[in-house]
Amino acid sequence: MNCFDYPLDPAYLLQKKRSLKRQLLEKQGLIEKKVAIMSGSTIGEIKNILELFLLENGIKPTFHEGAYALFYENLVFDDGSLKAFAPDVIYIHTSVRNIKLWPDAADEPSRVEEKLNAEYTRFEQAIRAALSFGCPVIANNFDLPVYRVMGNREGVDCHGRVRFVRQLNEKLAALAEATPNLYLNDLAYLQAVHGMDAFSSQTAWYAYKYAVSIDCIPYLCQSVANIIKSLLGKNKKALALDLDNTLWGGIIGDDGPEGIVMGNETPAGMAYAEFQSYLKELSKLGILLNVCSKNEEKIALTGFERADTVLKRDDFLCFKANWEPKSRNIAAMAQEINILPESFVFVDDNPAEREIVRQELPGVTVPELGAPEEYIAAIDRSGYFEVTTLSADDKKRASMYKQNLERAQLEQSFGDYNDYLKSLEMHCEIGAFDAPHAERITQLINKTNQFNLTTRRYTAAEVEGIMADPAYITLYGRLVDKFGDNGLVTAMIGHIQGNVLDMDLWIMSCRTFKRRLEHAMFDELVRRAAAAGVEKIVGHYYPTAKNLLVRDFYATIGFEQTAQDDQGNLTFEFTGFAGYEPQCGVMEIEIV
Repeated sequence: MNCFDYPLDPAYLLQKKRSLKRQLLEKQGLIEKKVAIMSGSTIGEIKNILELFLLENGIKPTFHEGAYALFYENLVFDDGSLKAFAPDVIYIHTSVRNIKLWPDAADEPSRVEEKLNAEYTRFEQAIRAALSFGCPVIANNFDLPVYRVMGNREGVDCHGRVRFVRQLNEKLAALAEATPNLYLNDLAYLQAVHGMDAFSSQTAWYAYKYAVSIDCIPYLCQSVANIIKSLLGKNKKALALDLDNTLWGGIIGDDGPEGIVMGNETPAGMAYAEFQSYLKELSKLGILLNVCSKNEEKIALTGFERADTVLKRDDFLCFKANWEPKSRNIAAMAQEINILPESFVFVDDNPAEREIVRQELPGVTVPELGAPEEYIAAIDRSGYFEVTTLSADDKKRASMYKQNLERAQLEQSFGDYNDYLKSLEMHCEIGAFDAPHAERITQLINKTNQFNLTTRRYTAAEVEGIMADPAYITLYGRLVDKFGDNGLVTAMIGHIQGNVLDMDLWIMSCRTFKRRLEHAMFDELVRRAAAAGVEKIVGHYYPTAKNLLVRDFYATIGFEQTAQDDQGNLTFEFTGFAGYEPQCGVMEIEIV
């Protein structure tokens, strides 16, 4: 079992943190990020455990620690140290202990409102000061106070601290919803999950000034790390799901569709139905559902014909019900869908099958499962699919991948690849970065790993800054064909330096690679670069564990390799502006 999956063993993580850190630092392909933690209470152990969770997610952090309980002063009146640190992420660790102005029983309602607005303004000022550093900011909302002077009336009366905290949380939620680059870590939810006495330990506060009990620090850090890894494009993308005793109770090959346990007639049936409902909700967010079961396909399909099954065959992208090893089926699904195996979470009630997949496909995440009523918690509280942004393209992702499978089937019927591409009746839209597309562009930048030549990441603020800077040429591309709308799937950033255009970024969803959209993008880049007086375009390839796919890409579109260093970084140059002929030729192109 992975010690970083739910349920955590806090004592083990705290005791073994040094040896775990040594092991995690041996991982390949770690990306380095600077994380500032601003203190509302003691943060030493929080920093140590957060580091472990970030390393587990492929992120090697360097930390800046704010002075004890001076989050406001350190942010609003920065002495230059935070600016010099140049954080990639700021985490403001505050809690109910940092509220200064509380309602008093003698206060008029208007005075309570003044106090509420004053407290909110103080925290908002700290948050906006953090946002001024141009990086993502994670702020806690507030846990509830550990006592209620008025009992249950605390949640109703304007003088109640419980009501006061809930109103503050509503204001913070509205701020986060309206503010790019601001993300809330839900301290109130964590407290509810673990229980007030366990989460908000009076002993830990009085003895060490920890606002969160020592045993709950790993859960806090897991929650913060989930936000950070989501921002950096390290979420999982797909589920590979067993059937028997996973999506329903019983063995469909033995019991038949009428004999499996499903629906609201029994407690076990309700647990499986709710699990299917949870998976259905994930699919609406763009998570790809796939079946990976040892079964006869024809028999397995009958399980989804029952009226009381929440999921139906059409909810699944790939349906692998056969007698092949499940590791082989997951690898095949990854290839068919065109995502990496490590994008999968494998869910199976059988511990032997789980262990085989762990051994055969180490990159695949395999959570431990308990009883059926615990399945949702095992997935949900591990944060594999943490949502930090949700675009229209995300919601359509499953249908986009289904359309891609249909395209692959069509391709097999053509002997000539160009004829196949023309048969798709493609239409692309290419334009410079703009406000309506900025969120999706930022999301694509931070989640694309395979067709990503430099693996640079940009915050929303950085993308907005580049959009407004005339020293940059930016392009995005959308692609539609007869099967459907692929959405915004590619972006590039080039920096003009004299008569040279230096390519900082070129990314594309692998769903649309080799459809000549990359050529259409380059055709337009050449046109705009020439108009800007550029005489040479310099492209870079920085190798990672995931982008070997594009190692020689620049060479295929007319660049010449000019350098290679000891780390395998390649430099390419393009000077063929004179007489340049467009390379696409298989789609209708609209320049906006």
